[in-house]
Amino acid sequence: MKEKEITIYDIAEHLKISTATVSRGLKDHPAISQKTKKLILDTAKEMGYQTNPFASNLRRKRTNTIGVIVPRLNSSFMSDALAGMEKIANISGYNLIITQSLETEKKEILNTETLFNNRVDALVVSLSYETKSIAHFEPFLKKKIPVLFFDRVFTHKDCSTIVIDNYKAAYEITTHLISQGSKNPVHVTGNLMRNVYHDRLEGFKQALVDNNIAFNDESVIINNLTPEDGLDVAQKILKMSQKPDAIFVSSDLCAANMMLELKKNGIKIPSDIAFAGFNNDPYSKLVEPGLTTINYKGFEIGELAIQIMINQLNNIQNMNMTQSIVLGHELIIRQSSLRHKTKK
Repeated sequence: MKEKEITIYDIAEHLKISTATVSRGLKDHPAISQKTKKLILDTAKEMGYQTNPFASNLRRKRTNTIGVIVPRLNSSFMSDALAGMEKIANISGYNLIITQSLETEKKEILNTETLFNNRVDALVVSLSYETKSIAHFEPFLKKKIPVLFFDRVFTHKDCSTIVIDNYKAAYEITTHLISQGSKNPVHVTGNLMRNVYHDRLEGFKQALVDNNIAFNDESVIINNLTPEDGLDVAQKILKMSQKPDAIFVSSDLCAANMMLELKKNGIKIPSDIAFAGFNNDPYSKLVEPGLTTINYKGFEIGELAIQIMINQLNNIQNMNMTQSIVLGHELIIRQSSLRHKTKK
């Protein structure tokens, strides 16, 4: 049988003092002498008393926790974002409850229910591949619990968002590949329901139009951007009669795996096929040749996301005022795309 939970009433009965004195002693109240405080704390420890911050927080209608939902934890970008979130949360006296949707809408819905039932004060979300609507976030919005979307976002009048200009970043990286001599570039991207992949595809298309290069169905390959997908795409490219001369991938890890597989099969990079990725993950520096990419500052996004939520919770920012923030990015050119060495 489970042991009985020790309460302040048990401590008070054991010490023959009032529950009010025990409560104050546990909270280090100045009205209680040091001798009595020590006695109360020592007795509480000896009896196995555990504080119950949840009950205390319910009385204050605040849990000092912020819920976080990300698509997956095994992502360099998400790890950086979470590190930024943890930094600001710790400084501000908040805790994070971190969950992952595993790229499914079903798991994302379960996560929202869990976080709602845990009474989080705010919610920070990057959407899964599959999410078609944000109806499962409505319980938070109805209770005026602030919700912020980052990276993979859904536009809603009551939710703040943080993104980079994915359209512009994709346009820049595609224009760079074309400037290096590409006339048949291909874009490998993720589910187009998500803003990041939709916007990057649009930027890719516009760069082709502006450089008089035709876009067709073979110009884009859509998958889940996993390492395994990288290997599969590489095999498809090897079987093509007319291979692309440049590939822009919306994931550094997927791009790195493609490069390794193509190189194993005799493809020279960048002379046969130039490459560019996205996110400036550690893989982009480790693969040979170094991978041209977009630097996307996950740590800063994480810091900003939590700071916005805490500002709203502490009335530093109007609870009803949402923000749509577009952060900067940087094109990092490495050897994987450089055919003309003098052009950078």
